[in-house]
Formats: sequence, C-alpha cells, structure tokens
Amino acid sequence: MLNLDFLNNDYDQKKSINEKVTEAVAIEILTGSLHPGKRIVEQKLCDKYGISRTPVRDILKSLESMGLIELLPNRGAIVKGLSSRDVDDILYMKSLLYPQCVRWAIERITDEEFSMMEETFAFMEFYTVTEDFDKMQKINRGFEAIIYNACHNSELESTMLKYDFFLRYANADIKLPANYLSVVLEEHRAIYEAFQIRNPDLGADAAQAHAFRTMLRKK
Repeated sequence: MLNLDFLNNDYDQKKSINEKVTEAVAIEILTGSLHPGKRIVEQKLCDKYGISRTPVRDILKSLESMGLIELLPNRGAIVKGLSSRDVDDILYMKSLLYPQCVRWAIERITDEEFSMMEETFAFMEFYTVTEDFDKMQKINRGFEAIIYNACHNSELESTMLKYDFFLRYANADIKLPANYLSVVLEEHRAIYEAFQIRNPDLGADAAQAHAFRTMLRKK
C-alpha cells in the first residue's frame, strides 16, 4: 500500500540502499552532471556511496534497464542520458497512457485509496493558496501516485512512475508560468471530481486535457 508523507519523506515507500544509489546516479545523468559518453567507474561509486562492487554492478544493470547507460564489453558503463527527442517522446507516451490509467483507477479504486485521494486533494487546495511551490510539487506527485496505484496494474504503475521521474529531472530548468499552481489545481480538480462521481469517461477526458497541457508547459 502506498504511504504518503507530504511533510517529510515524499510519497515513496522506504527504499533500499541500491534503490537510493540508483536514483542518485540517475538524477546526475538526467540533470547533466554525468554527461553522455562519460564512463562510470565502479570503484568511484563504491567509494562515494560506501558500498561494495556487487551492489554497484546491480545498480549499473538497473540504470541500463532504465535506458540511461550502456554496458559495453571492455569499456564498462557509458552514460547515454536522454536527448530532447527522448523527453518529447516520454511526454507523448505519458499523454497516451495517463487517460487509461485514470479510467482503470476510477473503476478499481478502493475506499481506502479514495480516502487517501480526498486527503491529498485537500492538501493540494491548501498549499495552492499558500503558494508553497515545493510542497505543491510533492503533493501533485502524491496525487498522481495514488492514481497509478489505484489502477491496480503494476506494469502501468511502474511505467508511469518512471516517466514522471525522468520528466521531473530532465525538465528541471523549465520556467513555469506564474499561475502554474492554480492552473494545475483546476486540472487535478476535474480529475478528482470524476473520481467522486465514479465516471471513467469523464476522468479519462480530464486526464487527457491535463496531459496535453502538461506537454505544452514543458516545451
């Protein structure tokens, strides 16, 4: 079950050391600290994170499965990163998958999950008024994570979370409009109201509109 903690540790469940290091290295790649073509030296990762070679090799395999590095014979791990086209493709793929995710979530959401969504949306309204951008970004991610979890399709959930992670860091320098918080609140309100009345068609339409506007904001 998803565990949301808006004020402390984000909405993620507790991560293993391998997961934390994988995420840390992925962020370096996505933000450009580790640029395409750079070799990742296993021993440097061991020294930096205080771990042995065995978990480092598992971490590199995870990064390769994410498409962020390439493991080459006799050369080791080489950074691939994401091109601007890759980012555009991810935005487009999310716009295709998100409406179906919302549709299934409305059809399959449990009472406990919906109570979590109600609480999350209340937080969303409050922090939009206070204009607390950092907390709102965290709460927005939590709201979407509830939807992904409530669709009860592990493959779709993991794909959507991966896309969001990529977009969060690959687009870190995007300048958002001044009214961003209030606009996104209303887009999420349309999705939330579809959950309230259990209308999958309305929810899918609202999700499609939100995904399309998100693509425009990320350009």
